[in-house]
Amino acid sequence: MSVPVTLTTSPKQKPAADSLGFGKFFTDHMFVLDYSSAKGWHDGRIIPYEPISLDPASKVFHYGQAIFEGLKAYITVDGEALLFRPDRNFARLNHSAERLCIPAIDEQQALEALKQLVEVDRAWIPAEAGTSLYIRPFIIATEADLGVDESTEYKFIIIMSPSGSYYAEGINPVKIMVEKKYVRAVVGGTGEAKTSGNYASSLISSKEAHEQGYSQTLWLDGKENKYVEEVGSMNIFFKINGTVVTPELTGSILPGITRDSMIQVLKHKNIPIEERHIAIDEVIDAHTNGTLEEVFGTGTAAVISPVGRLLWEGEELVINNEEIGDVSQLLYDTLTGIQSGKINDDFNWTIRLT
Repeated sequence: MSVPVTLTTSPKQKPAADSLGFGKFFTDHMFVLDYSSAKGWHDGRIIPYEPISLDPASKVFHYGQAIFEGLKAYITVDGEALLFRPDRNFARLNHSAERLCIPAIDEQQALEALKQLVEVDRAWIPAEAGTSLYIRPFIIATEADLGVDESTEYKFIIIMSPSGSYYAEGINPVKIMVEKKYVRAVVGGTGEAKTSGNYASSLISSKEAHEQGYSQTLWLDGKENKYVEEVGSMNIFFKINGTVVTPELTGSILPGITRDSMIQVLKHKNIPIEERHIAIDEVIDAHTNGTLEEVFGTGTAAVISPVGRLLWEGEELVINNEEIGDVSQLLYDTLTGIQSGKINDDFNWTIRLT
């Protein structure tokens, strides 16, 4: 599939690598695809990055039909561009779309469009260690109608942002607050879909965590307020007495692509890994008896974030002397090595753009 390209006549000044941060700068171009019930998905094009003009009655503003994804492109040491598991992102986008009554996209055509977009803005992929080109595909409902039902019109858009480390702390261990007051999701809800509303409802807890000096919130299940689920932008892992444990996917947890990648790496390295229910009391008990060896989060933006402190009911638990654990370091080195092309991709996860 060849996508029509309109190149910008006013290229932006590219930011310095040490000023990137996360999601602050955007490349020169974007991909746009329209949907109507009469024509289906149509008129895909790559155009200069620009504001979106929407009717004030567009359903996305009123009923929240909005989903998104996050993935990355990297530059290898020999100058090739790599995409990391983009097929899984478009498959998950369609899973979210089904939950929110949004028409599915053609995953292969979306991948081809993404490849072309990355090629057009290839010069925006930063090459410095720890940097990448963050890619944000999203779909919004655009029909101007206040009836409470699914939209008949949508836009699928891909924008890209050269990014540095997600956290100001970098790869250093972060501080996480365990949430007990608010609830993020329940089984049967939208917890396993990557929809904007999930993040909106989590902001109040994140705000309170930040006010107390913590990076993010660790959510418990919405029914019993007992079992660990996930962190705001990450899935969570615990290394207890030599075994890595992560909450199983029950329908209220986002099935992270980085999570899945880490599980496969752990199995490949013959490190014991369990996907199961894990109560916060089990974590506290493991810390008390000295068997809680590591805690880390995984996600596209941060890749891996070791956790150095957990706040639970006013008590702060220090994890591994606030140092990066051996397993956390191994997983980070392995995944970033594959993503940057520095080590062999035994899993066939990367797509090279030549």
